[in-house]
Amino acid sequence: MAVNKKVRDYTNIADMLESAYREVPEKPAFRYKTRDDEIVEVSYAALYRKVENLGAALLERGFGNAHIACVGENSYDYVCAYLAVIKGAGVFCPVDRELPEDELVYVLNNSESRFVFCSRALEAKLRAVRDKLTYAEAFAVFGRSEDDGEFLSFSKLVEEGKRLSHAAYDAQHSEPDELKLLVYTSGTTGSAKGVMLTEHNLISMVNYGLRLAKLYDVGMSVLPYHHTYEGVAGLLGALGNRSCVCINDSIKNTIKNMQIFKPEYVYLVPAFAEAFYTNIMKNLKKTGRDKKFSRALAASEALRKVGIDQRRRIFAELHELFGGRLKKIVCGGAPIRPEIGEFFDKIGIMLTGGYGITECSPIVSGNNEGSNKFNTAGQLLGCVEVKIDEPDEDGIGEICVKGDTVMKGYYKNPEKTAEVMRDGWFCTGDYGFLTKKKELVITGRKKNLIVLNNGKNIYPEEIEGYIMRVPYIDEVVVRGIKNEHGQEIGLSAEIYMEKPREDIVAILRDVQAALSSLPSYKTVSKIVVRETPFDKTTTNKVKR
Repeated sequence: MAVNKKVRDYTNIADMLESAYREVPEKPAFRYKTRDDEIVEVSYAALYRKVENLGAALLERGFGNAHIACVGENSYDYVCAYLAVIKGAGVFCPVDRELPEDELVYVLNNSESRFVFCSRALEAKLRAVRDKLTYAEAFAVFGRSEDDGEFLSFSKLVEEGKRLSHAAYDAQHSEPDELKLLVYTSGTTGSAKGVMLTEHNLISMVNYGLRLAKLYDVGMSVLPYHHTYEGVAGLLGALGNRSCVCINDSIKNTIKNMQIFKPEYVYLVPAFAEAFYTNIMKNLKKTGRDKKFSRALAASEALRKVGIDQRRRIFAELHELFGGRLKKIVCGGAPIRPEIGEFFDKIGIMLTGGYGITECSPIVSGNNEGSNKFNTAGQLLGCVEVKIDEPDEDGIGEICVKGDTVMKGYYKNPEKTAEVMRDGWFCTGDYGFLTKKKELVITGRKKNLIVLNNGKNIYPEEIEGYIMRVPYIDEVVVRGIKNEHGQEIGLSAEIYMEKPREDIVAILRDVQAALSSLPSYKTVSKIVVRETPFDKTTTNKVKR
C-alpha cells in the first residue's frame, strides 16, 4: 500500500518536535511573509525554542493543563500556540474565526476554554462578547506589542517564557487516550458538536498518513488551521516529515504566494483545483492558444505511451504559474471531478483525492503515487478498518470506520456520541462502497440522499459532478422535486453562472446531455437559475 520511504513512528507530539530539534535543528520549518512582504524563515531549532518558551509561560500562569482556544487567521504565531498546548498537558480548541458572535460564545463556553489566543483582527470581536464568556480568564493577542488588561501581548508572553525554566513544562504530558484536540463541527443542523481527538489519534494520523502518501520538502498551507485537514494532516504531517511549511497569508494571494514560495506540494479542497483549471482554460481560449494547447497535450500523451515524459518541459509555462516546483496537490473535503484530475495529470502535476471526516482525525483513505484513481477515494489508512453498513443491491451503504484515528466522542454530549458510535464503529453519515481492491468510493452524504417515489436512491453529489461538466455552469445544487403528497418524483438543479444565459431551454438541454450516460431516473427535469453564488463554508464548500 505505502509508497513513501520507511518512516519512523513517533510516540507523541513531544517526541516528534524534540527529535526534529535534535536531528535537523537548522532545517527550515516555516516560511512566512511579514506585512512588509519580507520573507521570514524559521528553523526547527527556533520553532522548538519558541514553543518551549510559550509552554513554560502558560504553565507558570496556571494554564498548563487548561483548555485553550485559538481564533484567528493562519500565522506562524498561531502554529506556535497550537504546538505549545498539544506538546504539553493542555487541550487545544481551534475556533472558526468567521463564526457569528453567538456561535463564538457558545464554542468558547462549551469548550470550557480558560485561555484564548486571538489575532489582532479578532480582538475587538472578543472584547465585545467578553462579559458572556464564562470560563475565559485571559487572552493573548498576536501582533499586540503591550498588555492591555486581560488582553496580553503574545510576544511578551513568549519573552516571559525565556526567563523561566522549561523543566516543569517538559515534564508535563497527557495520557495517550486523553482529550488533546477539541474541534467543533459545523452547527448547520443545531449547536456545533465538539469532536474529542486524543494524542493517540493525532500521532496515529501522522505515523500512518506518512506511510500512505509521500510528502516533499516544501509545502504551502492554504486552508484554515481550525480544520483538521490542514491543522492535523497538513501541519502535523509536515512536521512529522520534517518539511518546510510556507504560510499563505490570504486566499486571494494563493497563486502569488505559490510563485514566491515555490512549494512542491499543497493541501487544498477540490474547489481550488477547479478554479485553477477553469481560469487556465478560459485564459487559453481568450488568448487564442487553446488549439495549440490541445495539440501539445496530444503530443505529450503520445510520448508518454512510449515511456518518454516531457510534461514539465512542454507545459513549463503552466508550472511557473504554480511556482515551477509543484509536484502534487492533495485534495480533501469533496470528490474530485475526473476531468480535473486528468487535466493536472496531463500537464505533469499529480492531483490526489481521498476521504476524511473530522471525527477520524481526519483522513480515512487516500490516493498516492503508487495508485491514483480519480473515481475512488483511494486506499485505507493503515490503522483503520471500514465496513459498509446495510449495503443495497449495488453494494452502497453507510461508511463505518474503526481504528486508531477515530474520535473519543462528542464533548459533553453522550447522546450524540451514542448516535454515531456503535460497538466501536463510527458511523460517518456518508454513503459509499469498497471496490474489489479495497479502494473506497464515496457516493454522497446520507443527509443529502434523495429517495424517489419509485424507490430509487439518488446521491445529488453524483449528479452535480456531471452537471459541472457543462462549461458555463459555475455552481450547482441538485434537489428532489416533491408532489402534493411530499413524495420526491424527480430532480431539479439550481445553478449559478458567472456569465448569465437567457435561454433556459438550452441550458436544460445541455444539462440533460451531460447526464445522458446515466439511467433515465437520474436526469434533471427542472432548472432554477440563481443570480448570486451559493453561500460557502471557510473551505469553500457550498452550504446546502
